[in-house]
Order: sequence, then C-alpha cells, then structure tokens
Amino acid sequence: MPIEKNQVVVFHYSVKDEQGNVVENSRGGKPNAYLHGHGGIVRGLEEALEGRDAGDTFSVTITPDKAYGARKADAVQRVPVKHLMGAKRWKPGMVAQVQTEQGRRHVVVAKVGLKFADVDTNHPMAGKTLTFDIEIVDVRAADAEELAHGHAHGPGGHH
Repeated sequence: MPIEKNQVVVFHYSVKDEQGNVVENSRGGKPNAYLHGHGGIVRGLEEALEGRDAGDTFSVTITPDKAYGARKADAVQRVPVKHLMGAKRWKPGMVAQVQTEQGRRHVVVAKVGLKFADVDTNHPMAGKTLTFDIEIVDVRAADAEELAHGHAHGPGGHH
C-alpha cells in the first residue's frame, strides 16, 4: 500500500547533521508513527515518504526550508528557571522543554542565573541541513478517530 494522505506510517529513523553526527535515532526504541498529509513531521521528510511502501529503506537530505527553518537571531528569551522542564540543574547548551501557548517547546539554554535563564527558542536543529535514514515498518489506513484528531494513535503515535 503506497503512502498517501490519511494513512498511518510507522518508521524507524536516524538523523545526521552536516558533519555526519547522529543527532537523533529511534532504533533501539519504538518506531515513530504519524498521520501522512497532516504536517506531523517535517515537510521534506513527508514529501520523501509519499508513494513509498512498508519495507522500503532510503536516505534523504533535507535543507532547512523544508526541515526546521532558518535560525532567527532574535529568538533568545528570558524565562524563570522554574519553568524549564527536563533536568534539575541547567548548564548552557542543554535542551529544555517549556510550556507555551502553542504547547510544549524545546529550547536551548544559553545562559543560567539564579532565578532566570536565557533560552534560544529556535528549534535545536533550525538552520541545519539534515540527512534522514528511514526504514518504513508499516503503512495502514487511519481510523476515524485518528482522522478526527489529525494524528496517529497507538505505539509511536499519540496515546
């Protein structure tokens, strides 16, 4: 069943930066699941998956405009340290989560004081050309609830 809109795609992936360093990898854990055609993954990867089948493996290199966007120079914000989630003690360069009006977001800690931290709100992979190594595990039709919610449910998806 070739991948098309409104299908749930389950896949393993690894992501490398321009230097060939692996920055994310799902192997050794659960595969990722998403609802195709609903913007749940970066656009360049969704375009590369279109029309492929379960069992396919491939690599694709994606430029920032179809991945996490360009870096914004004015994206540093000051937030209370107590709002940073993910660790007890913070150091510059660490990735934290903060709750925003748009939901949870990853930020990179730039500077830490006693009560406040300066965080870079750019996605940690913004401005980077990324290479994805993909293994498609499964492709299936989405159910009515998944279509209504706009995302995949079950292992690797939203619960």
